[in-house]
Amino acid sequence: MAALPFDIRDGFIWMDGRLQHWRDAKVHYLTHGLHYGSCVFEGQRVYNGKVFALEEHTARLFRSAELLDMRVPFTQAEINNACRQVVDAAGLKDAYMRPAVWRGSNVMGVSAQASDIRVAVAVWPWPSYFSPEERAKGIRLTLAKWKRPSPETIPCEAKAAGLYMICTLSKHEAERDGYSDAMMLDYRGYVAEATGANIFFVKNDKIYTPTPDCFLNGITRQTVIRLARERQLEVIEKHIKPEELDGFEQCFLTGSAAEVTPVSEIGDWKFAVGDITKTLMEDYAMHVRGMDT
Repeated sequence: MAALPFDIRDGFIWMDGRLQHWRDAKVHYLTHGLHYGSCVFEGQRVYNGKVFALEEHTARLFRSAELLDMRVPFTQAEINNACRQVVDAAGLKDAYMRPAVWRGSNVMGVSAQASDIRVAVAVWPWPSYFSPEERAKGIRLTLAKWKRPSPETIPCEAKAAGLYMICTLSKHEAERDGYSDAMMLDYRGYVAEATGANIFFVKNDKIYTPTPDCFLNGITRQTVIRLARERQLEVIEKHIKPEELDGFEQCFLTGSAAEVTPVSEIGDWKFAVGDITKTLMEDYAMHVRGMDT
């Protein structure tokens, strides 16, 4: 059965300082964020009724807005409270949350310094980015033709809506070819990430992950690195050439949506869903639900 379109669901969305009925939370067609990509957002998970790493996500939202020259008309504490309000109003214990900041419809043109800044937070049920069956055996990735751009051409530290255009194109093409996702290289030809998640590899009980110098250093990525080091596993951040994938034994993705997801293949490269991957999946699941304290 097809999922219900997002604009005709029921519930509440926090928008510009107050809760609104879900179907009433609308923006005008001539909104700068739609026409010029002046929008930043966060993707964060709710576990047991609490938003995981809420303060970290909100801090990054504000940093992203700053990088796009937008001043959020609320404090970080107010946005944190808005996120909690939405969770309470929805009555959800496990869910996915999307806060966003964008330029409104006051000005239509490249220069929009006089535009108002809009803010909203929504939450909805979203059990897993990939199906349980895919995650159990490891998802299949292809290689994307699009590359992550140079930091001299984009604000790569911002989680900005416009920067996901090539991710959408890459994932669409991967799905048409029977894959779950695609691995993207960066502008230099190094391994970067998947379309919406960071990537890790395992070889000889050591974990390798690309240096995030032209793509997001994900909050889930940072969490998993910390969990691995707590287990005395060595984590090496480095530039990884595609040909180095020949020697890697395991591979997995990390992200708020993807959580920790094993990868069984990337194009012609094959990987096992090994013990380190499984351990970090379990450690992360316990950590986000507060069962490791």
